[in-house]
Amino acid sequence: MINLNGTILPEQDAKISPLNRGLFYGDAVFETLRISTGKILFWEDHYLRLMASMRIMRMDIPMNFTMEYLEEQILNTATAANPDVQAIKARLTVYRNEGGLYTPTNSSVSFLITSETLETPFYLHNTKPYEVELLKDYYLNSGLLSTIKSNNKLLHVLGGIFARENHYDNCLLLNENKMVVEALNGNLFLVFGNTIKTPPISDGCLRGILRKQLLDMAKQLPDYRFEETTISPFELQKADELFVTNVISGIQPISKYRKKDYDTQVSKDLVTKLNVKIRLG
Repeated sequence: MINLNGTILPEQDAKISPLNRGLFYGDAVFETLRISTGKILFWEDHYLRLMASMRIMRMDIPMNFTMEYLEEQILNTATAANPDVQAIKARLTVYRNEGGLYTPTNSSVSFLITSETLETPFYLHNTKPYEVELLKDYYLNSGLLSTIKSNNKLLHVLGGIFARENHYDNCLLLNENKMVVEALNGNLFLVFGNTIKTPPISDGCLRGILRKQLLDMAKQLPDYRFEETTISPFELQKADELFVTNVISGIQPISKYRKKDYDTQVSKDLVTKLNVKIRLG
């Protein structure tokens, strides 16, 4: 089932214009959400990021785009499509309405919600081999637009093709200063003993929701010290652990980068603590 501007329709009946600006120009922003036992995880953080992204994109925010209204639309869509499923992935896309070429004639918006099932309502510690490599053909710009979830994902698409063709599970992206920024599908963390480092927003990484959760949790985790700091590619092989975070997969440990094999003990511990936080609400 698809939710198009508040109307839930079968997928084959949901129609958007071929002149859709999200399709033509990537003039759209989105949030990927995890729904666990009828609740959107970290919904307030998602909502605030969406509102910030729309403001950066100079989109008009409709009066009915309240946190309660959008939450209801997302949950109604997920329930209609998957009434008995406990774990659901949903995507809320907001796109500027058609009109104009590169310069829009207005900034009014429409929205689209889709959903699909997930295997488990909580995060699991993934023990499968997971190898990554640097993507060096293209660079991520360390500007404001790189920090929002927009439909402009050409760099990530090409990185995904590179990873598939070369039998990697993911790629790490560099910015124009050749510093490590993030993975194709989430934020990157490096573990050095009890210190956990992640690139700062100013380097161009996404304002990830799970990234924010871990940094917020740091105040209650005396065993670890979190740092937001610029990461050189040379540090990757010096780290004890690497892991990638996003709200769908949770914490994905990296097992190998080039000739370096990594431990996964810290990521396993953080998954446990994250699930406790979710259960306690």
